[in-house]
Amino acid sequence: MQRVMILGQPGSGKSTLAQKLGARTGLPVFHIDHIHWSPGWVERPRDEKNRLCAEVHARAQWIFEGGHSPTWAERLARADTVIWLDVPLGRRIWRVIRRSLFYWGRSRPDMPEGCPERFSLEFYRFIWRTRRSSRDQIRRLITQARAEKSVHVLHTLRDVDRFLDSLSADRTGGTPSGGMQTG
Repeated sequence: MQRVMILGQPGSGKSTLAQKLGARTGLPVFHIDHIHWSPGWVERPRDEKNRLCAEVHARAQWIFEGGHSPTWAERLARADTVIWLDVPLGRRIWRVIRRSLFYWGRSRPDMPEGCPERFSLEFYRFIWRTRRSSRDQIRRLITQARAEKSVHVLHTLRDVDRFLDSLSADRTGGTPSGGMQTG
């Protein structure tokens, strides 16, 4: 396990898993929100986001969590491990509410400084609007993963804990020979 792609919809636990996996493996962690946003909640231009994602992809080692689907094909091609956090909508919304309350007025660890947590009705609308389309898009991407990639579809915290517990000290956890594991 050298290059890990973590996918999931908002509130699925991507950032938390990336941090835990990074601590367990020693691999560097990259959050898409650091690429997507500049301080002050200013969205970067698409070309800049593409370039920054490509810089991460070019590295020998990474855990890269999050979206920016225009770069998924390149990320998938470089990844040796793919993790999809396929978490139910109600649980995801609850997690977004909980983290908003916990970090209210402060930047979360997976966000750039200068992006304090806030309530955004538009973000909740986005979660609702994309609940099916985003999931279908991730499912299609997962089916494109070649057999030599280790693919894990995790639905619950228990699945995540089992995945993390399965990792050996030499960072070759999961299914080294490829294949799909579901929680």
